[in-house]
Amino acid sequence: MHSRFQVALDQMPAQLHSALAQLVADEHFPAMFSAAEAETLKRQSGLDDDALAFALLPLAAACARTAISRFNVGAVARGESGNIYLGANMEFPGTTMQQTLHAEQSAIAHAWMRGERRLAAITVNYTPCGHCRQFMNELNSGTDLHIHLPGRQPATLGDYLPDAFGPQDLNIATLLLDEQDHGYPLEGDALSRAAIAAANRSHAPYSQSPSGVALEMRDGTLFTGSYAENAAYNPSLPPLQAALNLMYLCGYQPQDLLRAILAELPDGTLTQWEATVALLRTLECRSLDRALLNRSANG
Repeated sequence: MHSRFQVALDQMPAQLHSALAQLVADEHFPAMFSAAEAETLKRQSGLDDDALAFALLPLAAACARTAISRFNVGAVARGESGNIYLGANMEFPGTTMQQTLHAEQSAIAHAWMRGERRLAAITVNYTPCGHCRQFMNELNSGTDLHIHLPGRQPATLGDYLPDAFGPQDLNIATLLLDEQDHGYPLEGDALSRAAIAAANRSHAPYSQSPSGVALEMRDGTLFTGSYAENAAYNPSLPPLQAALNLMYLCGYQPQDLLRAILAELPDGTLTQWEATVALLRTLECRSLDRALLNRSANG
């Protein structure tokens, strides 16, 4: 078991501790529970969906990387599939604050990269900031998404973001977590193809500049991240952060990172290249390549 979870587990009720111990035993526990595992946890602990999510918040917060703020935030996203996804805030010293990943974004991106198609609820140990409320408004669950906070009655995103501005105001039909494929052909080596596949899943309705990142670990494990835009622009999530989010949640460290590839258009309205180079440089990853999406083959 990864050492980061030990304190959180030790503070849990005995029944839940016992039920969780085996599930998180792997050093690279994937920071999620399948629907079947969630049902087992509820049965063995006697907790319902909402109570279990609250109980799992310390595990989520234990995944945080907060070298700047020293303030750990955990989030637990429950998909309509029944799967549970952990998330935490991620900070990157040596680069700009804008590179930071918030806990709600982490849990949502985690669910998205795992193939979840819609969220039922998200539970957070601190009130979502305006940045995160706006980010959540891009989801296909919209303002109906249930938000749970300690010591408060359940509410919806609409309660926390009244008079919201979002993709519907811009006539965007395909929303974040909807299935989509931009159709660019998969070319190059395995890592390049993984990056292009991630770009094909991008939510980029405003810039029309899809992008994806693939990371290769020294043990051969691959992590991918897709770009997620927002109607308000600033809460948009770069593809590298989505990939690093999975890497960190699964217990890997920067020294485990062997190489990275960014896939994007050669002449897109936006480019992720310079920002990706800058962040990877702070992680001492010098092996970064760029796979250009083949617009002509896409038609």
